[in-house]
Amino acid sequence: MATATTSTRNFEIFSRIQPHEYLRRFIDEDTRPDGRALLDFRKTMITANAISTADASAMVRLGGTTVVCGIKAEVCEPHVDRPDQGFFVPNVELSPLCSPQYRSGPPSDQAQAVSEFIMQLFTSSPLFPLTSLCIAPGQAAWVLYTDITCLNYDGNILDASLLAAVTALKNLTLPQANLSPGGVVEAKLPRVRPFELLRMPIASSFCLFNGHVLADPNHAEESLGKETISIVVDTEGHVCRVYKNGGITVSRNVLQICFDRAVTRTQTMAELIAQS
Repeated sequence: MATATTSTRNFEIFSRIQPHEYLRRFIDEDTRPDGRALLDFRKTMITANAISTADASAMVRLGGTTVVCGIKAEVCEPHVDRPDQGFFVPNVELSPLCSPQYRSGPPSDQAQAVSEFIMQLFTSSPLFPLTSLCIAPGQAAWVLYTDITCLNYDGNILDASLLAAVTALKNLTLPQANLSPGGVVEAKLPRVRPFELLRMPIASSFCLFNGHVLADPNHAEESLGKETISIVVDTEGHVCRVYKNGGITVSRNVLQICFDRAVTRTQTMAELIAQS
């Protein structure tokens, strides 16, 4: 027992002193320190309607990364250039609560980047019509404040955040609303679904380490990898967006591996969302 304990401590010390070499020795054996194969994603759990006070919500656990998404709908005035559309406003929060690497105060660059990515994904492609959020053209519309809070961070915040947002949107219901002659928005039961999210976008992220592709990198792998690739595929098999972070040239073969794995991952996550 003492020998096993000593060996474990030696591995921990080695991983801290020489993290790159520690990971390399595992990768060269086609495995990873957590026991996964190179293209395996971590176990994913999805819980819909996790927050009773929100109009829609979801919690996602992706390995050691846990995020919760809550959507609150409020009435606002439509934009003058888009009088028949509502608004979708995502916000990702990474605080010291989820990891000591983050600080209190303004959103981190990483949080802002994920928020912007999700907003552009939904507002620049026909995944769901913002016109379905219109109450009275030019006068009133719904704005969906989508707050995504990371409770525990262990890498791949983009995949987890988008998955939580998609699950919440899929289960969103709003009260029936109309504009009274006096210009007051009146909402009443029953609650209805403002739109049907038929094409659900799912992100699958990968990092490159010593020429190897690692699916769903955890925090340690993210920090050691020189390149990150995120591929968003919807449930109809269409590629919605590809994001690459880093300056290394990626070969066609590597991209094909990522695309093929992303398609399979999307199908698996769509089934998981349906069961949540």
